[in-house]
Amino acid sequence: QVQLVESGGGLVQAGGSLRLSCAASGIIFRRNAMGWYRQAPGKQRDLVAVITSGGSTNYADSVKGRFTISRDNARNTVYLQMNSLKPEDTAVYYCNTKGVMESTPYDSWGQGTQVTVSS
Repeated sequence: QVQLVESGGGLVQAGGSLRLSCAASGIIFRRNAMGWYRQAPGKQRDLVAVITSGGSTNYADSVKGRFTISRDNARNTVYLQMNSLKPEDTAVYYCNTKGVMESTPYDSWGQGTQVTVSS
């Protein structure tokens, strides 16, 4: 069973920083691409950043140059370092991974962690 557990959210002033963590279990972590998504109230869930099994990264235009996604395969953990935070970054942030296990596809999400940026 795939399990993703996020942590690190909180309340921060504009211009501040936070680091989110997502601990994964139930998968061969090093083989999976990992993604961070966010969902603001009344809006759809959007991709923020993704990191492949090989370490390649991709970011939403709105966070490029401010956020950094990284992974520690020894700890089965993916991180999202968020700098120069803006009020519009306020959302619930979710960790995600997809794959196939025993011929069955999965698309797993964590419970989410709230990030609130005050102006």
